[in-house]
Amino acid sequence: MPDAKYALVKCSTSGELYILAEDKVTFVASALKTTYEVISTFSGADLENGTCSHPLLPDKVSPLLPANHVTMTKGTGLVHTAPAHGMEDYSVASQHNLSTDCLVDEDGVFTAAAGPELQNKAVLDEGTDVVIKMLQASKNLLLEEKLEHSYPYDWRTKKPVVIRASKQWFVNISELKATAKELLKKVKFIPGSAQNAMVEMMDRRPYWCISRQRVWGVPIPVFHHKTKDEFLINSQTIEHLAKLVEEHGSDVWWTLPPEQLLPKEVLSQVGGPDALEYEPGRDILDIWFDSGTSWACVLPGTDQTADLYLEGKDQLGGWFQSSLLTSVAVRKRAPFKTVVVHGFTLGEKGEKMSKSLGNVIDPDVVINGGKDQSKEPPYGADVLRWWVAESNVFAEVTLGPSALNAAREDISKLRNTLRFLLGNVADFNPETDSVPVDKMYVVDQYVLHLLQGLARKIDDSYKQYDFGKVIRLLQAFYTRELSNFYFSIIKDRLYCEKASDPKRRSCQTALAEILDVLARSFAPILPHLAEEVFQHVPYIQEPKSVFRTGWTTTSSVWKKPGLEEAMESACAMRDSFLGSIPGKNAAEYQVTIVIEPGLLFEIIEMLQSEETSSTSQLNELMMASQTTLLSQDAPNMPADTTELKGTFLINLEGGDIREESEYKVIVTPTTKEKCPRCWKFTAESSNTLCPRCADVVGGK
Repeated sequence: MPDAKYALVKCSTSGELYILAEDKVTFVASALKTTYEVISTFSGADLENGTCSHPLLPDKVSPLLPANHVTMTKGTGLVHTAPAHGMEDYSVASQHNLSTDCLVDEDGVFTAAAGPELQNKAVLDEGTDVVIKMLQASKNLLLEEKLEHSYPYDWRTKKPVVIRASKQWFVNISELKATAKELLKKVKFIPGSAQNAMVEMMDRRPYWCISRQRVWGVPIPVFHHKTKDEFLINSQTIEHLAKLVEEHGSDVWWTLPPEQLLPKEVLSQVGGPDALEYEPGRDILDIWFDSGTSWACVLPGTDQTADLYLEGKDQLGGWFQSSLLTSVAVRKRAPFKTVVVHGFTLGEKGEKMSKSLGNVIDPDVVINGGKDQSKEPPYGADVLRWWVAESNVFAEVTLGPSALNAAREDISKLRNTLRFLLGNVADFNPETDSVPVDKMYVVDQYVLHLLQGLARKIDDSYKQYDFGKVIRLLQAFYTRELSNFYFSIIKDRLYCEKASDPKRRSCQTALAEILDVLARSFAPILPHLAEEVFQHVPYIQEPKSVFRTGWTTTSSVWKKPGLEEAMESACAMRDSFLGSIPGKNAAEYQVTIVIEPGLLFEIIEMLQSEETSSTSQLNELMMASQTTLLSQDAPNMPADTTELKGTFLINLEGGDIREESEYKVIVTPTTKEKCPRCWKFTAESSNTLCPRCADVVGGK
């Protein structure tokens, strides 16, 4: 305000003086259709300590005061101040010790203090018309016109509100804030930025208004003197009321006669039952005071702390803060160890959901469907839970049919994985059929190695409340590692070996462990699906419930980092082979792998001990008709051979063992025929079984 420029203007016809903003003189003169003379210009600092006369009360003098919220960017830089009707005005009045008496009651009408002409007139209705008439009568109305401007409206009723000062009960939290902020340093916030946001809100809050004027709620147990500005509340009245509430509920404040709300020893001191000088107050507690003391009910004792408080980001100034302040005041400790703060759900186009706008998505409709299920199909609870889990709930998230359909598709893929797992352990009993880890196929050991890493990462993600990461880990595992890789490799072993063959039992052992870890991992997110899975696992004993049999369990024996080198090197050669025959059946080709003598050859040799095999672990991985492993080039390769070259770096023991080796992958069409049983090209003729299938069938 000190930098603002103003002009003292004199009307040439009436001689009246006006203070106007310098850049507004032309406009005002045009509007009033008269001429003005600029006598002098001056700054806001020149006006400080000046006075103005009231347009309706000639004897009332109003001071001119500086204020930071008044600028030249809007209007003239001179504004009327109503201390009882605005926070900024109230602050100016408090700073300069002005009266904050309110001339408007709780019904929005003028009180008797406003004068007989305005008394009982609605401020926003006939009261405005009366004020205009009073200004006209006093000849102090220069111009009357209608303007559209910003004004506060009630969000629920969509009606204008009147801001007014009223007497309330406050808690001075200045002395609590230092302790509260120190204790917050030991609290884990997710996301971490929420902690600073909460501290900033607390810093801007010197007082906490704990009273409200409603027709329902928990009463503030204060008795008001009928004729004096005095209050009655002490330990005796509180203890008496506490017993009444414990026995009859908080409604006693509204239903019992006032004399019964006071203990006898206090009642006798304040006029007795027939001449009681006090009456119960009508104020109720702020609901955040109610909810903020919930720790006192669920955390008995002074040393207990909740593991987690979870709510929306709007509660950084609400429940989180009221819980902290009440706990600090009473127990000198925070009520929570961890605070998780989530954002809000928006419409599919990012618009805010509102009942009044009619764009709220009802969770019940999402789960069970709407009246017209062709437009609002039932997705089920698990789809909704999956969508919530995969969303970045720490910010605003959008919801609509496309998001729900995507979630449903994700769960459908998961169900297909589970169906494969359940179907292939139908004849398996872990107690009698399991194969020891060191006796399992290398690829089976490898998938258990991956499973152990998955379980650890999922466990860590749950501890961080990062449910989206849990979803991403699960999706990557059951699509990339299982469906696209492991399942396609082991199908021949599962379907074509003898039912009790150790090779088949080896992969069944892995499948049983995968099924158990997967179901338990997604159970917190998809409880219904997890329970459904457990009901169909043939070997699980009672109780058949994922929620009554513990969390995921893995074995340290599964962790074999060296397996990664073996599988990754073999898969590099596999990828070269499959990449050379895009869209074709790998079983129609035979593969020759040539590796120079060294560590890589020794690793691959673990998968195939003989030179050429159609049933080795290496050939299973290649999915070819047969695989040949050589340490030097083979002579006389067919003319239709494809030769691929590559290198692989062995890196073991944290880099202590490093060796780069070259390899060749030679691809040749097979000369064998398709076996009518296993469909692998390993038979001598199309009418005869391959040696492996003949042995299996002959051994039945």
